[in-house]
Amino acid sequence: MQQRQLGRNGPMVYALGLGCMGMSEFYGPADEAASIATIQRALDLGVNLIDTADMYGAGHNEQLVGRAIRERRAQVVLATKFGNMRGPNREFLGVNGRPEYVREACDASLRRLGVDHIDLYYQHRVDPKVPIEDTVGAMAELVRAGKVRWLGLSEASPQTIRRAHEVHPIHALQTEYSLWSRDPEGELLATVRELGIGFVAYSPLGRGFLTGSIRKLDDLDPADWRRHSPRFQADALAANVRLADLVQSMAAERGCAPAQLALAWLLAQGPDIVPIPGTRSIARLEQNLGALEIALSADDLARLDRELPPGAAQGARYPQAAMQALNR
Repeated sequence: MQQRQLGRNGPMVYALGLGCMGMSEFYGPADEAASIATIQRALDLGVNLIDTADMYGAGHNEQLVGRAIRERRAQVVLATKFGNMRGPNREFLGVNGRPEYVREACDASLRRLGVDHIDLYYQHRVDPKVPIEDTVGAMAELVRAGKVRWLGLSEASPQTIRRAHEVHPIHALQTEYSLWSRDPEGELLATVRELGIGFVAYSPLGRGFLTGSIRKLDDLDPADWRRHSPRFQADALAANVRLADLVQSMAAERGCAPAQLALAWLLAQGPDIVPIPGTRSIARLEQNLGALEIALSADDLARLDRELPPGAAQGARYPQAAMQALNR
């Protein structure tokens, strides 16, 4: 139960990975030493899928991850992403899937990470101006050059996934999936399962919301990106607190933490699904891994489906401009 394979002939990974984005940006101030200690504790506990991206902290996150794994590279299935360009002041410059940029971005990530290859390389967002065949063709060249082992896409549509997979095997699709973001259910999951592609679920705890620790906007640091997320605004937040309360109530009945219940539900959606909860805390990391010890019954799963059905969360996943970059 604790090992899952990403795609046909893809890497074997621990059933829960570690998302590192918040160690550099978006969720308020972070402590580098604590973040590195968390990554290393994850490796101690068997977690091997470590997820970063070149846009997180405009390169800082890759540097941090590189330092954390430097003496333990053989233990890691190292995943990073390209495509979201940032400027010198961390401003967002758009999506770039041009073949020449794919090569440049990969080389820059290798330097920041301090490694000679990337295990799983994702296109972070699909560039509508560049045929996916051209982008994935350049990614395939990186595989042939030994710079990358496996390929992935993030937030891509079923049609794009099919076209990409014809150029080179895609081993993983990374898309948001949780009890309050059930959009992948239906055509998207059916497509990746038909093609033998693993599913990496990011934000599996609803950006921390399903833990029950966020009940009002003031619970978030002033620099926290979630303050601008539609799901955390006024009426939407008030409505969504009810969903977190349902998770908390059911978790209390089961004698576990809300985060453990939410992750156990996601793990039960299929052996091809690997959640990557993010945390900067060893205590939270260890708590999350406790989800692997929870076996939900058919009645438990039916109740969660009934009480938190698809579309239950109020508000879009991202602000409008960012939503336009999804499902291309």
